[in-house]
Amino acid sequence: MGKSCCGTDTDKNDNSNENGHIDGAVTTSFKVSGMDCSDEVTAVQKALNLPKVKKVDANIMTETVTVYHDADLDNKLIRSLIEKAGLKVVVETGQSFFKDHSRRIYLVVISGFTLTVGLILDWFEFHNIYFIYLSYAISIITAGSIILPKAWRSIIKFSLDMNVLMTVAVMGAIFLKEYSEAASVVFLFSLAELLEALSVSRARKAIRDVLKVTPKEALVLNEEGETTAREVESLQIGDLVLIRPGDSIPIDGVIFEGVSTINQASLTGESKAVEKKKDEEVYTGTINESGVLKVKVQKRFQDSKISQIISMIEDAQKDKAPSQRFVDKFASIYTPSVMALALLVAILPPLFFGGVWQEWIYKALVLLVVGCPCALVIATPVSVVSGLTSLARRGILVKGGVHLESLGRLKAIALDKTGTITNGTPEVSGMKLFSDESEEECIRLTASLESMSSHPLALAILKHANSKNVAYKHPEDFKLITGKGAEGKIDGHQYFVGNHNLAHELGVCSAEVEKYLDQEETKSMSVIVLGHKPHHDCKGEILAIFSLGDTLRPNISSAISELHKAGLQFVGMLSGDNQKTVDAVSKTVGIDYAKGGLLPEDKVKEVKAMVAKYKYVGMVGDGVNDAPALANATIGIAMGIVGSDTAIETADVALMKDDIFMLPKAISHGRQVLNVIRFNIAFAIAIKLVFFVLAFMGMTNLWLAVAADMGASLFVTFNALRLLKMRD
Repeated sequence: MGKSCCGTDTDKNDNSNENGHIDGAVTTSFKVSGMDCSDEVTAVQKALNLPKVKKVDANIMTETVTVYHDADLDNKLIRSLIEKAGLKVVVETGQSFFKDHSRRIYLVVISGFTLTVGLILDWFEFHNIYFIYLSYAISIITAGSIILPKAWRSIIKFSLDMNVLMTVAVMGAIFLKEYSEAASVVFLFSLAELLEALSVSRARKAIRDVLKVTPKEALVLNEEGETTAREVESLQIGDLVLIRPGDSIPIDGVIFEGVSTINQASLTGESKAVEKKKDEEVYTGTINESGVLKVKVQKRFQDSKISQIISMIEDAQKDKAPSQRFVDKFASIYTPSVMALALLVAILPPLFFGGVWQEWIYKALVLLVVGCPCALVIATPVSVVSGLTSLARRGILVKGGVHLESLGRLKAIALDKTGTITNGTPEVSGMKLFSDESEEECIRLTASLESMSSHPLALAILKHANSKNVAYKHPEDFKLITGKGAEGKIDGHQYFVGNHNLAHELGVCSAEVEKYLDQEETKSMSVIVLGHKPHHDCKGEILAIFSLGDTLRPNISSAISELHKAGLQFVGMLSGDNQKTVDAVSKTVGIDYAKGGLLPEDKVKEVKAMVAKYKYVGMVGDGVNDAPALANATIGIAMGIVGSDTAIETADVALMKDDIFMLPKAISHGRQVLNVIRFNIAFAIAIKLVFFVLAFMGMTNLWLAVAADMGASLFVTFNALRLLKMRD
């Protein structure tokens, strides 16, 4: 079972599948108001600890409680249990911080005002002592009405949290007749919680700003050319939508008519607009800047690219960062330990060492206040969410805190060659015949075999055949030879296409062929060998060799240099292309290590070896062919996934823009987030240790302890919120 910061269960036995769903369970989500701290999350988990509830996800940043439960469990009962935990189920949240928290703001203001009146009257020794006591009492009651209900809910659930610690401290101060300190403690703690809620609200607003890019309605065209406004969620595949200049594009689709420039910053982080014309794709949330477009709906809203991004950001908290798991585990034993220590401090010195009861009880109360783990608890989640949101603004999507921290810890990275280091659009640059077959016939045979493949080299052959107006057809008995090529029957004859290795295996290479292949590969060319496959009494032969060139990405050498500057110890390249080509490319761009001729399983072995040596290793690939290698790296990174439906699902980190320079930026930002998390945790613990020592020495008091705890909480929170304004 998972543990929250206060030591209570945060989920039931999790039988969910990889998509978060639980077989046989109904999923119900509630928008809630008042969930600003892990204490409220704990209260919800405790309230919904029922046999018919399979799992509960309470997300502070989206103010959502998702319940996986049996079908016969009434939603009204679930709602009532959530509200009994101190939250309010609402239709919409986040409209206004002051509106959502008006009652708490009024109570804190009244408490602060009456405390100030009492302290002033006390300072000037006002003659009516009962008026001073009344001021303190009002301050304690108003602020205490915020804390006491939470403390009571925890106590009846046999749990200890920050509210219980503060309540005991306040009651102890009243018992010792330290009324001014009791009022100071309860006011400062309530103020701290209010300010913490404000900071969380700021983080929520930042997320909403990222996600608030999709219009609610779309103008749908009918057959007569008339438009009707319809909700985006109701659009169906094939609907025709009118998009005017300045409009936000409401759905993923293909331009049916019109030309325009589109600002895709919401997806790629790049504000520079790109020109789009007929038959090109446009995406939800991007902005149509100039022309009028008619767009045919290609995907329903829930399947759109921006919808996937929204889900990723909203669900990112579910996958906790290692530091957050550490804090949760630490806090689960920390809070009751502080309570036990305070009890021992209160009773042992007076009982066995002649200490003064009032003095040691007071020290114990200070310990309770100092021991409040608020700053420690808030340090990581706000940092993680701020970091994830800031990266999303730049078109860098990270699937949760665990991957964000891994990104910040990367020591080595493996890059696929095609589409990452090169542009991924090879073209036929040359062709040499090794038989009596005509050039046109060799192009026809090669294109026929490659027509069954989507590999970039195959597409280059098909493009070449089309440019030569050479007709081709699908082969019979087609067979893909993984990592090497393909074979099939055309016009009753058995042919093959493939790389140098396949030609070797089939035994059809000659000295002349070897010399030519060596020459082309040394020039960084990829080669496709066409041949007649050996069979029966036919020994086979090579008919032609195609040379294909794939240009390097602009400034790729600078990008590799930036990866090293970002702190990577090792940058490697893994490719299925021949070793000579790979060596030539790596030497040109400054890569530390290059391995060619790799099958998918070979890439996995290489990645595992890197993980064994460096531990934190990233793999950059296309999210499809490199899926096994991506899965075996510490984090899989997909680049330029605007046009790919599979990359978001496959990768742990997705770079929306097809730009290699986003990679060092992503790693640098990951390191910034990790540094902030480490600093916040260290700072929170250091403050606790300092005030523990001061408390034992009798050099601090209750209100100063609360002020220190409040200051630490606010400091780590605002330090985390700085991540929202990270610079490249």
